[in-house]
Amino acid sequence: MIATIDNFQVDLSKPIDISIPLSNTDANPIAWYVEKPEIEPVRFGEWVGKVSSGMSSTNFNTIIFNPHGHGTHTECLGHITRDFYSVNQSLKQFFFTAELVSIELEDQHGDFIVTKEALVRTLEGKFPEAIVIRTLPNDLDKLSRKYSHTDPPFLAEDAALYLRESGIQHLLIDLPSVDKEKDEGKLLAHKAFWNVTDVNNLNPDARLEATITEMIYVPVEIPDGSYLLNLQIASFENDASPSKPVLYAVVNK
Repeated sequence: MIATIDNFQVDLSKPIDISIPLSNTDANPIAWYVEKPEIEPVRFGEWVGKVSSGMSSTNFNTIIFNPHGHGTHTECLGHITRDFYSVNQSLKQFFFTAELVSIELEDQHGDFIVTKEALVRTLEGKFPEAIVIRTLPNDLDKLSRKYSHTDPPFLAEDAALYLRESGIQHLLIDLPSVDKEKDEGKLLAHKAFWNVTDVNNLNPDARLEATITEMIYVPVEIPDGSYLLNLQIASFENDASPSKPVLYAVVNK
């Protein structure tokens, strides 16, 4: 199915899913010191909610997980504010023009960082509604990596500020956070991108509709370039939700 949007076309029959599936296996990626997700059948006494148990006509599982620590998730500025803000209320549109860029990480005093200079160079003056950042090297183990206590790469504060000033509303990246794992709670990139200057009394010009999506994975065979992004979340009234970002290649522009 070919859809024409503004002045370009996309083939809706060829989705590119850049989310990481959530499972209760050791293959599930983990960040922020939590254990792997739990997916277990409901039990009432000796009754087990599982067809193969012979006791139930349906599979009836309870799932315990953390959206920030267990895989692809989309968050709003409520992630860092004293007052509650829901990503389900912040994200009201779901299709966006997007640019996929591959960024070589830069070693700065032992930290590996996505820099402003690298973004300026790879965006080449394009200012889409969303940016999808694939960091290099793009190892396949990003699908199952255990990030806790490893000081993963992150986004420089001025890089996040550049994205905000460029008008980019939605930031997607294949890291567990846009900020340094242990930064004494500074959260410089989060604050810069959302324009949050006071987490206790939210400033009126903070970007309530902007989102950050972390722990995506973009396969190596997907080329950099322009896409249509479908950013879908589960309807959780929470600062973050598990999400399923899907790209569609632009076939005619």
